[in-house]
Amino acid sequence: MTAAPACPLCDADGGTLIWRGAHLRVIRADEAGFPAFYRVIWNAHAAEFSDLTPSQRQHCMEAVALVEQALREQLAPAKVNLASLGNVVPHLHWHVIARYEWDSHFPAPVWAPPQRACDGAHEAAVAAHLPALHGLMRERLQQWAGQAAG
Repeated sequence: MTAAPACPLCDADGGTLIWRGAHLRVIRADEAGFPAFYRVIWNAHAAEFSDLTPSQRQHCMEAVALVEQALREQLAPAKVNLASLGNVVPHLHWHVIARYEWDSHFPAPVWAPPQRACDGAHEAAVAAHLPALHGLMRERLQQWAGQAAG
């Protein structure tokens, strides 16, 4: 599991870096209409979840759960979507997306056609909470990483 040629997730963070650990990182993706769209990205190039060892898979999913918990606590979304697709970028990453009944695609997936226009006021209200959310994510991920290493 090393860097793959011309892999955008090997060459760059893949979004706004929130936290980086020895094995994975958490970024906020710039996805219009979805102010709380995150990715948990495995640092080393791996195309599939089954490329990881059992302990690495457990490590990855614990990080996904920590990000989801922080989203739920800080933003109270109607739902949190989790997805690992990799069809466009075959580098292991999990999407962790806070969803709201007012978002342009709800209840359909974020990749489906929109159901309604974007709601800029609600999006701005969520965005105002992101600094506190990011601080909580960093704190919990760093604490967890310290415990996992020790």
